[in-house]
Amino acid sequence: MKRLLVWLVVSQTLCAPFIAGAQTTARPEAGERHEFVISNFKTESGVTLPQARIVYGTFGHLNAAKDNAVLLPSHYMANFQGYGWLIGPDRALDTSKLFLIATELFGNGRSSSPSNTPEPYHGPRFPVTTIRDNVEAVHRLLTEELKITHLRAIVGFSMGAQQAFQWAVSYPTFADRIVATSGTAKCYPHGIVRLEGQIAAITSDPTFNNGDYTAPPARGLETFGVVWLGWLYSQEWWRKELWKPTAQPGATFEQYFQMRRSRFIPGADANDLILQMRTWEKHDVGTTSGFNGDVERALKSIKAPFLYMPSETDLYFPIGDARYEAAFIPGVSFVPIPSLWGHTAGAASNPADAKFLNETIGRFLSGK
Repeated sequence: MKRLLVWLVVSQTLCAPFIAGAQTTARPEAGERHEFVISNFKTESGVTLPQARIVYGTFGHLNAAKDNAVLLPSHYMANFQGYGWLIGPDRALDTSKLFLIATELFGNGRSSSPSNTPEPYHGPRFPVTTIRDNVEAVHRLLTEELKITHLRAIVGFSMGAQQAFQWAVSYPTFADRIVATSGTAKCYPHGIVRLEGQIAAITSDPTFNNGDYTAPPARGLETFGVVWLGWLYSQEWWRKELWKPTAQPGATFEQYFQMRRSRFIPGADANDLILQMRTWEKHDVGTTSGFNGDVERALKSIKAPFLYMPSETDLYFPIGDARYEAAFIPGVSFVPIPSLWGHTAGAASNPADAKFLNETIGRFLSGK
């Protein structure tokens, strides 16, 4: 029971219930919650939101020179506490020295989202926001709200890695160093096919009603969870039953699977889930202004030292895509995570990966 509670606590810290957290008893730092509101925020889709709200958390203290800030952009459906595995005196990001800003993506149900935006942009009428929309909004948060014009580093996992790549292309001198784990500079066609399958799992439920549902499309959400779970870990992870440390002692595979399928992302709104998947699949640094859709040219423009850490067994962002991209990034440090934990390895989903990530990222950030 103690083992299960440890894993549950850390899973809540990651705030993405589909990721099992690092097995540690250390209490994560809570951070302070803030909101930043932008009036008349024009999205890349052409729709202008009367108010665009960004929820973010801060950890540590900004020094007088304002040169100790690190940005942590959130991953899929996560809140600002999704980087607890990196934060602490014995980890890569020590808040006694650094000021951390952890931002939340549009569509997570707290920042501006389909579920919390009034008409005429409520529910399915909320505009599809891109990774660049999120980066532009956070750039305004940093420069206008916090008066920060330069970052010590940007560190991102998954959709946070997508944002890290976009920052490197859109604002090539804004950060001293950039780290991307389990994420690529573009969502390639195979990733779009996967995401469309997961969207279809939700929308095929008659209760979904084109996004104007009066009750959650429960069957569609459960089907979505099953499809998502099938891609989350490596095939060998399942064969070796590495799910057992996260399960109730003595649980069978059938019991574990039933628990995961029914509690994948508890309480998440269907339109919010879909919005963030659309954001994910539209990501392409090549479509940044000035690059004419050329992802290779965009990657070649990156100036900051870049630590690229794909998971060797990631089915969401395959290592082959990462190797292809790394060839075009000047001076890249390409360090795959040797793990069977699939996509989740990039968020320290087990003790070995937590150690490898913190040591590697810590050395990189210190310039060693």
